[in-house]
Amino acid sequence: MRRAAAGPREEMGDELVALILDESKWLTASMSCALVALALQVHLHRRSKLAPRRRLMAAMCLFTGATIATMAFGHLLAVTVKLALGILVGSAAAVYAIGIALALPSAGLARHSFALLDAGRDPGRRTLALNAWLALTLLALGVHNLPLAVPAVLNIGYDQHRRSWVGWAVVAAAVVVNLGLFAGSLVFLASGRSFEEFRGLE
Repeated sequence: MRRAAAGPREEMGDELVALILDESKWLTASMSCALVALALQVHLHRRSKLAPRRRLMAAMCLFTGATIATMAFGHLLAVTVKLALGILVGSAAAVYAIGIALALPSAGLARHSFALLDAGRDPGRRTLALNAWLALTLLALGVHNLPLAVPAVLNIGYDQHRRSWVGWAVVAAAVVVNLGLFAGSLVFLASGRSFEEFRGLE
């Protein structure tokens, strides 16, 4: 007996699952979401009288945090779907731990960006601590994450700068690095390969 053809809902469900599991699309999607969040933040605070340095720091923290937080969410979602389908390879606890380890500092950094826009709050060393936590976590998970850790390191440089020209140089470097990451994500997207294949693990 031949199996009945899948209906539109089943096909849509299969396409959604395939999209979630396709890791080649997550960096592009994450950076796009971060850009939308950044544009919204800039729009909502366009009349703010806060110092430009504080506003730039908030923007850099939001973009970096939102990018990695969205990727961490995608990782956790993909792991959950693979677990439900019985196709997860390796320890579920280990792969969940990776997603959580990235989600905590990145979500904290994105949330902190809004605190930076509150003139009545002193961020203290929290900006430095969250960016350092995120950068170190990315590097601890593998040297291949170095390009993703660079924006957080640049955020630290901007937070600690004391001369105007140094600050603008750091901002320019952050723009170049993020544009490079986005271009790289498009190449990764066009390759159609999995993350493991792209790294030569399969």
